[in-house]
Amino acid sequence: MKPLVRTAALSGYVELCRTLGIDPQALMKRVGLDTAALTVQDRWISGAAAVQLLELSATASGHDDFGVLMAEFRRFSNLGPVSLVVREEPDVRSALGLLIRHQHMYNEVLHARLSEGDGLATLKVDLQIGEAMEARQATELAVAVFHRILRGFLGAQWQPLSVWFRHPAPADTATHRRAFGPMVEFGREFDGIVFYSDDLDAPNAMADPLLREYARQYFESIVVPKDDTVGDQVRELIEVLLPSGRCSVEQVARSLGVDRRTVHRQLASSGVTFSSLLNATRMDLAEQFVANPRRSLTEISDLLGFSSLSAFSRWFSERFGCSPRAWRSRQSRQKRPGQD
Repeated sequence: MKPLVRTAALSGYVELCRTLGIDPQALMKRVGLDTAALTVQDRWISGAAAVQLLELSATASGHDDFGVLMAEFRRFSNLGPVSLVVREEPDVRSALGLLIRHQHMYNEVLHARLSEGDGLATLKVDLQIGEAMEARQATELAVAVFHRILRGFLGAQWQPLSVWFRHPAPADTATHRRAFGPMVEFGREFDGIVFYSDDLDAPNAMADPLLREYARQYFESIVVPKDDTVGDQVRELIEVLLPSGRCSVEQVARSLGVDRRTVHRQLASSGVTFSSLLNATRMDLAEQFVANPRRSLTEISDLLGFSSLSAFSRWFSERFGCSPRAWRSRQSRQKRPGQD
């Protein structure tokens, strides 16, 4: 089954369309949706249809910043029931962690994850739509919503160290810089937000300690457990551990609180191995990193946990059929004609 999103994911859509002079009903009809559905926030609709709708709307309005503009209509309550308990969490770390842990309750397309290292926190945002399609607007909307949530906790003057997007910059970046600040960058290797880890320890000014337990009890009565596989957990740990040079099945097992045999056995029951997940994760990251000319190949080798640049180059050539330098050059030539 393809992922769904709550209709709340399109909160502000009709209002923004009218502001920009385009017909929301006609556009929604093209993707099989109806504006009447948006009157009930907890109705579930096709995630692919919602993503396609944002792209069509950006084209129809002539606004490459459609997703960022739409985020300005968002309210905390649009997150649904999870917003009640998040509002009462004692600090930003626990609030953000709860939002990420239960993201499937408000958006099955959204896959965000938080990692920390060297005093920095990185919030990466991925969209898993279930089919290949352009998702620039939905990606920018998701990142902008997380940015607004963090500002809600940390204050209107808070600024991240940087906001990154994988896609190229629009012709006019004024809206992005107004929304995110001056450190918004395009053509990077992931979509997300980088900020100081200390920000996660900031107290939540909205929280009422007396209400937290009530909110937790209510939420636990309606929470829908996430169907996380061991493979999903192992893959996330691999991505976190690779740059440290300590990415081994033993280290992953320790992080999961089990022994290595348990990891091997549970992965085998899913038809995968630790080595296959390690290679698949490295390949996904390698494509992102090598495509970015700002990253040196030596730096990429370290980020992917290789002992030397030559070892990385051999591994890359075996899997991609050419050296990382040749692959980067080819990608650059393919992108150039379509860039503004």
